Amino acid sequence: MTITKERKKEIIEEHKKDADDTGSPEVQIAVLTTRINNLTEHMRIHSKDYSTRRGLLAMVSRRRSLLDYLRDIDAQRYLDIIGKLGIRK
Repeated sequence: MTITKERKKEIIEEHKKDADDTGSPEVQIAVLTTRINNLTEHMRIHSKDYSTRRGLLAMVSRRRSLLDYLRDIDAQRYLDIIGKLGIRK
């Protein structure tokens, strides 16, 4: 359910804007998306795990807020990240 340190570093390396970037909206969205995808797979198997469901909904809400913020400050970065992560179908 959680992501390993190595996987998180890979995600940060892939989405960072400069050498010291670990907290930009793009990086946070990418990390949250990975965690959301893992929990979604878990929920397909364990449909009655309500505490995981609560955490999953909180993560989706946090990602939605970050996406809204990114769309407001720079629409092109918003479009780039949703295209790269395949969030919108």
